[in-house]
Order: sequence, then structure tokens, then C-alpha cells
Amino acid sequence: MSIWTPDFSGSMAPRYQAIADSIETDVQSGKLKAGDRLPPQRQLAARIGIDFTTVARGYAEARKRGIIDSQVGRGTFVTKRVEIQSITVKDRPDPRREGFADYSMNMPPDPDDPELIKRMKEGLATVSSNILTLLRYQEFGGSGVDKEAATTWLSRRGLVPSLERMFITPGAHPALLAILSTLAAPGDEILSEAVTYPGIRSIAAQLRLTLTGISMDKMGILPEALEEKCRAGTPKALYLNPTLQNPTTITVPVERRQQLCAIAQKYGLPILEDDAYGFMPVRTPAPFAALAPNLTWHIGGVAKCLGAGLRLAYVVAPDTKAAWPFVGAMRASSVMASPLTIALATRWIEDGTADAILHFVREETAARQEIARQILPEGSFRSDALSFNLWLKLPHGWTRAGLSSHMRTSGIGVVESDAFTVAGPPQEAVRVCLGGPVKREKLRSTLEFMAHAIENSPEMASAFF
Repeated sequence: MSIWTPDFSGSMAPRYQAIADSIETDVQSGKLKAGDRLPPQRQLAARIGIDFTTVARGYAEARKRGIIDSQVGRGTFVTKRVEIQSITVKDRPDPRREGFADYSMNMPPDPDDPELIKRMKEGLATVSSNILTLLRYQEFGGSGVDKEAATTWLSRRGLVPSLERMFITPGAHPALLAILSTLAAPGDEILSEAVTYPGIRSIAAQLRLTLTGISMDKMGILPEALEEKCRAGTPKALYLNPTLQNPTTITVPVERRQQLCAIAQKYGLPILEDDAYGFMPVRTPAPFAALAPNLTWHIGGVAKCLGAGLRLAYVVAPDTKAAWPFVGAMRASSVMASPLTIALATRWIEDGTADAILHFVREETAARQEIARQILPEGSFRSDALSFNLWLKLPHGWTRAGLSSHMRTSGIGVVESDAFTVAGPPQEAVRVCLGGPVKREKLRSTLEFMAHAIENSPEMASAFF
């Protein structure tokens, strides 16, 4: 065979990982066969212009996978053909698990590109080669390799935290629960947007905390209203969902973020930054964790860009001292995140599958928002091209309960404003979810059904007799 050279094109993985991946891919394709000799490490390093230790790590990783073997005095040889495609036609979807979806949840659209789905399955098959290790108890917060991948992912948001402040948790909810349990005691006050993510309402209620909503405008919470609350009391934390906020789809601009950070610094107010949708925009204002790192707990979830079923979130603590009680609270409540799903997310980040999923989710979300824009009455809702939902304000005569009931069997989630309201009476508004497994044709017909209803009176739309 000709002298083998690794192919790094399209790989987001570290170079050593990309070398091992390239060997694995070439063995799978038949380009490399059992018994083929690989170039000496120093020779390969000089030829492709990278450090010798990087090549050595790449070969070591390939040996760990059982693909190659090195013999002193003879060199490095391919040992066997790797069958990555262990997910075969025999593994057809279990019909008992098909169609499960909670449409009341805000979720990304399901990938439907066969090549992308194949890549996702290949990642799972590769991870399964370590199945025994991944079924053991492991240290809380993720291994070094998983934290490195998480840091690579978070760097897209301008965050490069030390590994001592970075933790992989089983989702954003347990992380928020643990953080608040270390910051506040029953009866203490926590601040949030007046209309906010309902999960924080549930968590505050569980911990017997007083959740106070701060007045908002189209750019998020009002700085003067926040300062007034800080002067009047002793709130223990400020919860924010500042990018593509659920449910209003507001993204807080950088100037407003800086104003809020200045107030938080003045009063020493910890910030809980729920960055669930932060990876969706290609460009977005700097996160609070970059503007006020000494105060901010950053929760960067993967549920909204890679898949909620992973149940993973990447948490950055303000400092190592703050992290100690957080780790204790997390271990007491959930022990650890699943090593199996952590490994899958790491694999997808390293081999570029995560980027491909995110690209699909962005494109499909924008297409669904365009369908909504074409069908629903102009000015009747607030949305963003990359938001999984829209915030629909109802015309006179319609109530949120009435429309929610009217749409209950439509196949998309319509959730009343009561679930999101912290301060003041609930608006006559609903969150309409556009994500999940619904197809564009079905979404279009459902939104046409909704548009017809709200353009007429509830009585004309009623199907009850």
C-alpha cells in the first residue's frame, strides 16, 4: 500500500483523537487491512507537520481501541478490521418506543436526514465499545476527556473555564436545584423575569423559596426594577434565561446585560444563567458568565441543540470555593450523570456530529418559524427565527384556556401563560411549540387551523355541542 496519511478534513476533534479516528475509518472502509504497517511515529509527525507526542497519543488511542499493535523493532501494524457498523438492519426501531413525545415541552425538531441519523448511530456504536466501563459508578462531574470536550463546546459561547470549575450534570434541572439549595434557605427570596421558564417556579416551590418576578420590556428585565428589589430586600440569587427566553423568545442585548451585571456586582447578587438556547444563534451577546464571572453560575445545556434524552448540562461555577457545596448537593441528589450519555455527547462533539445536528436544528427551526410567519396574523405573536416556540397574544374574545382546549388534539403543544407567570395576572397568551417530531406539512395544517380559529370568535370555532 502507499504510505498512509491521516485525513483531518471535517474533524473538530483534537489532533491525536483525529489520528485514531482516521485509522479507524480507513480500517472500516478497507483502505487499511489487517497486517498493514503504519508509518513510524516520528516520520509521520515530520511529514504532516505536527508534534511527535501528538502522533504518539494518536497511536496509543488506536491501540486502546484494539485497531493496531506495536512490536519493538518491527513497527506498528493494523490488527483487525473494525466493525463500527454494529447497529445493523436487525436493529430496527422498537415499535413499542415509537411516537413517544411530550408536546407540551419546548424541544428541537427531530433530525430526519438519513446520513445524519447514520452518523449519530455510528457514534453510539463506537461508544458502546467501552460499555462495561461506562456502566460503572464514576467520579461526579465527568472525566478529564469529557470535561475537555465540554470546554471545547462552551468555548463557542466565549467561555474557557478551568476544569476545576466545570461539571457535567444530569440536566439543567438538577443543577439549578443543587445551586439554589446552596445559595438559599426556605423563605429566602429569589428573583427572576416576571414571565419565565416554569421549571424555575417548580424548583423554587420544591425548596420553599419565594420567587419574585421583575418587570420586563422587550429587552428583558428592567434594570431599575432589579435595583429597586435589591435595595428593598436581600434576594439570594437572580435567575435568567437570557437568550431566546422561554417563553417570550427575547434575547437580552449586550447593553442590558452589562447594566444588570453592574447592579448584581453592586449588591453581590449571584446570577443563575440558564443558557439552554445559547448555542442556537450563530452570533449572540456575550453570556453573563463572561461579563460577571465572579457571580455567575452558567448552565449550558445540550437538550435544546443535541437532544433532551441525553439529560446533560455543562455547569460552570463562579469559583472553586462555590463549587464545593454544589458538588455535595449534586452527589446527594443524583450521584452522577450517566457516563454512557456523557461519552456519546463527547464523541459527537469530537467527531463533528454535534455540529451537524446543530446545523440541522437551526435550518429546520428557521423553516418552521417561516411557516408560522406566513400563516398566523401579522403582529399576533412574538418569535425568533431560531426559537422552538412562539408567544401568541390572543385577540379579544379568546381566552388562553379556550384556545388551549381548542388545540388540545392538534399534535403541537399549546401551553397557557399561567405556567410562566411569576408577577401580576397572567396575560391572555399561550406558548405554541413548533419543535419535536411533527413534520412541516402537519405543522402547516395545524397552524392554519389555529389561524382560522383566532381570526374568528370562540363560538364559531367551538366543536362542543
